Amino acid sequence: MAHCEEGSPRAQRPELAQILHEHAPEIGHLSHQQARVVSALIACRTAALGGHLQRCDHCGRESHLYNSCRNRHCPKCQSLEQALWVEAQAQDLLSVPYFHDVFTLPHCLNPLFLRDPSTAFRLLFQAAAQTVIEVCRYNLGATPGLISVLHTWTQTLEYHPHIHAIVTGGGLSLDGERWISSRPNFFLPIRKLSQVFRGKLLEAFELALVEERLRTPEAAGRLLLRRAAAQDFVVYSKPPLAGPEQVLRYLGRYTHRIAIGGERLIAHREGQVTFTYKDRKHGGRRKPLTLPGAEFTRRFLLHVVPRRFVRVRHFGLLANGVKIHRLAKARSLLGMPAPQEPSQAGPESWQDTYRRLVGREPLLCPACQVGRLVVVAEILPAWLRLGSASGSRSP
Repeated sequence: MAHCEEGSPRAQRPELAQILHEHAPEIGHLSHQQARVVSALIACRTAALGGHLQRCDHCGRESHLYNSCRNRHCPKCQSLEQALWVEAQAQDLLSVPYFHDVFTLPHCLNPLFLRDPSTAFRLLFQAAAQTVIEVCRYNLGATPGLISVLHTWTQTLEYHPHIHAIVTGGGLSLDGERWISSRPNFFLPIRKLSQVFRGKLLEAFELALVEERLRTPEAAGRLLLRRAAAQDFVVYSKPPLAGPEQVLRYLGRYTHRIAIGGERLIAHREGQVTFTYKDRKHGGRRKPLTLPGAEFTRRFLLHVVPRRFVRVRHFGLLANGVKIHRLAKARSLLGMPAPQEPSQAGPESWQDTYRRLVGREPLLCPACQVGRLVVVAEILPAWLRLGSASGSRSP
């Protein structure tokens, strides 16, 4: 467990949980899912969730280790999950260049996403993936593999749904008998991707309106679609990723990211929250932005995704149901060895996982740096403690 010295910049950073605790009540009505997220983040790593009392077997120092909320919107709970997920994806990487494409859409469509996020996000995923696969098949005669990730925010926490896609530079031929590579520094024409993406997404939304699968009146929805049709849908394509290490870094950077991490928070005082953002208009320079606490909280909660909604999806060669067979064929055509079989040993403990992925001893005493922390007592969650206390007073 990391230890912050008193007075260090890290120790002085405001906590997202404290900001939510103070300002979420100012917003008024929260959706059920937003309220769940606020409660989870406020309780994370506090006595409310219970935990353990630890004692160093060398110096005797005692410390409390409280349980994590494990909510995917929590900045404290994503690191290990992210590392394990990225490690699993390494088994599926091919020895080809990978491209990073970003699919954005006009802000006039935001109301459709805000009113029915589950349906709208699903249509966005499908339109982006179908665009890449269709254009790749037309231009290269090949089916690529995609890992697609949903993000909904800008650097200043405004609402901006978009898809990040990590795509193989090429794919299996349509008959599945050859690997067809793209050019080393060029994947697919951006203008073509933008046009096809716009057509597919608008068509999907129109059909959803007609079939009443969106919580938007058809007339109002069609007006938004007409406005969007008059605008360009911007698709970015970044330079190819060189080697599996860079691909894994990209995956780790984008898949488990939340709207804002604790490292970007600077100050929380007098009802104001200051955080840093990258100013894209000025070369990505990092600048501070101060917002009223209630406005910061409102923006953060815009990015709470529906419960159980899957933010990372696989398509093409990596689609569920065909991935094992198609990846094996691709490896054979590329002259790659088969991935290592998973160990038959029992499940790995969290301590061993932490040592392997982080490279540090999780139970090392932060005080003496010699002894190991040993659990000496359990701390019950608040609801159990309250239940026990009320039960003891019962006649």
